[in-house]
Amino acid sequence: MRVQSRRRQKGFTLIEVLVVVLILGILMNIALPSYLSSVYSARMGIANANARALATTVQSKGILNASYDTTLANYAVDMGGSVPLNPCTGTNTGYTITRSGTQCQVVASAGTNCGTWTPTTFTVGYTGG
Repeated sequence: MRVQSRRRQKGFTLIEVLVVVLILGILMNIALPSYLSSVYSARMGIANANARALATTVQSKGILNASYDTTLANYAVDMGGSVPLNPCTGTNTGYTITRSGTQCQVVASAGTNCGTWTPTTFTVGYTGG
């Protein structure tokens, strides 16, 4: 009489692996939109905060010089050595400065890294002679 020994195989079956992949796919479909929304929200907040800091610098320099300079690069020294990065554009040139008489507006460019949004426009002004 012959005794057959059966080896026990180790590992996962194809069905078990497919079930795990399916569960991970469902979790990603639930979590990913929320995660991306949080990332976009954070980037928008940073872009607006940087635009506000730039507007404050523009106002300070405008008061000292009695006029506004609309060249973004001219504010690098006053901003600590460089203009802050706009996370929505991924560049340091992602801000627009426009002048109208004794008022100036600073706004972050919307870019493509933040989804669809409308940046806040910061208006500063001075009364001088």
